Amino acid sequence: MLNEVDSFADIFRGGLPYCLLVALPILILVSPSMASDFQVMSMTKFDVNGEQFGSRSSAISLEAKSLYTWSTGRHCVLARLLDISVNDLNKIRQKAGGLIIMLPKDVTALNDEVKEHVLMLEQQMLSQAIPVPVYFAPFNPKLEEILKDVTHTAIDNNVENKTAFGQMLLLVSANGYHVTVDGQNSAANKNSKIPVIQGEFVPNQFVAKHMDNSGDGNSLPLILITASLKTFGIINDYPLNADSAVTMALVEIFSKLHSMISMSPKYRLGFLLSDSGLLLNFQGSKKWLEIDDNSVLQNVEFVLCLDTITQSLGGNQPNVLYMHVSKPPKEKTSISNFFKILKSVSAQHGGNLTVEGVHKKINLADSKLSWEHERFSMKRFPAFTLSSVKNPSSPLRTTMFKDDESQIVTQLITSAKIIAESLACYMYKIDPQSDVFDGHVAINENNILPYLGLRSILQNNDIKDGFEKYLKNVKIVYDKPDAREPDFMFYNGVDAKLNVYRVKPAIFDLFLTFVITIYLSTIYFAIQFFPRFYDLVSAKLNLSMRSSNGNAQNAMKRK
Repeated sequence: MLNEVDSFADIFRGGLPYCLLVALPILILVSPSMASDFQVMSMTKFDVNGEQFGSRSSAISLEAKSLYTWSTGRHCVLARLLDISVNDLNKIRQKAGGLIIMLPKDVTALNDEVKEHVLMLEQQMLSQAIPVPVYFAPFNPKLEEILKDVTHTAIDNNVENKTAFGQMLLLVSANGYHVTVDGQNSAANKNSKIPVIQGEFVPNQFVAKHMDNSGDGNSLPLILITASLKTFGIINDYPLNADSAVTMALVEIFSKLHSMISMSPKYRLGFLLSDSGLLLNFQGSKKWLEIDDNSVLQNVEFVLCLDTITQSLGGNQPNVLYMHVSKPPKEKTSISNFFKILKSVSAQHGGNLTVEGVHKKINLADSKLSWEHERFSMKRFPAFTLSSVKNPSSPLRTTMFKDDESQIVTQLITSAKIIAESLACYMYKIDPQSDVFDGHVAINENNILPYLGLRSILQNNDIKDGFEKYLKNVKIVYDKPDAREPDFMFYNGVDAKLNVYRVKPAIFDLFLTFVITIYLSTIYFAIQFFPRFYDLVSAKLNLSMRSSNGNAQNAMKRK
């Protein structure tokens, strides 16, 4: 037995086993759990007229906290989009270290009140610069579980455990999370540019010879239809491009009428499509109007701008098509005549859709325009905008979210039908009660669906091919920012990966320090006093053995 005790004592005389005995439990306690990975989208970032918008920062390595528990710049707020208010956003952008937002699982299932809240929050984020990193994560069940765990607040704990000792145990045993997003601070994209494409229907030779002395039709009045291709919103992804889809549908269906000699109008019909629109203050239209040798702008009848022709996330919005003008049109002018035709056609083909006029003066003191037609009005061209929204500050104009696509397509068919019939009545001098686009030229979803997924000319040639297929005099110009005083600027930014680690809260470090101190003290005193303990045990064993041997010898003598 003494040999066994000696072997046990030799364990503590070696250095390596002693280190393992101390280090292994500590490493097990402090090691974080395995990371969970999630794909996230960076918030958009851009400049307009020297003013910054969006989030510039990218990297995050902070403790994750909920909307209700964060307090300092050392915390990254992890929250659902539906839980964040405008006041929460303003506080976070001023004091927090970062913001990660989980998007709703199904926007179409939300009620109208919640949709309105989402739209207002989205607009607030797009209207200012946010100095902290902001990322958006698609709905993920695993991230939802983490969010629920993070949102378990101390207030909830108070209800369940009112004693101080219970509170301490809950704080120590609670799980914390550390989030990291690797990324570099965004740099200005020196190759930033906005493409603008134009094209027109040229009258056939029969009409040109009779109406134009030059024979090329350039002196005929021009009706110009413009729209913007939305290339980004709150994230660097394409929103619903209903306006571009209607524009391309008009190009397609009018090409069928224009191919008939008997239906050739006494007008030139032109189309203009530029990138980004409202968020970049209609910079593409501005560039196009500044071209010195722009022969297209000779003898302009009127300019028709399309902007949010249907509402992608409307809710209970009135079914109205608004004609926005900078000043009330005078009687018998081109805009006044078209407005009357538009109302008559709407009553005939629009079902319950009505048409209303809205007048808003151009605020020359404001560098940011409300509508695209204001760009043309300032150049003395008769222009107006057709839109499904009445207020120019409506968040529906820049939202990334949309309702059921089939419902949107139905609304677009109705809007395209009314606009096409009105243009045909004006250009061909047809009775508004007639039905021009019927039969083989009827407008249906096949004219809309192929164009809902349009991409910028910078990414593919779909728009260019469509223009060149149906139109003549197709040209593309690019607006590039000035090197010294740029009117706009894009920034490089890519999607990133979010890593979430399960860790213990900060108070656990204090608790762990206390436990480790007790543990090391116990090991220290055990090693220090083990020789005495060993001598004591050995002495007692020797005494016991001697006593037993003596008793055995006495017993033998008695026998």
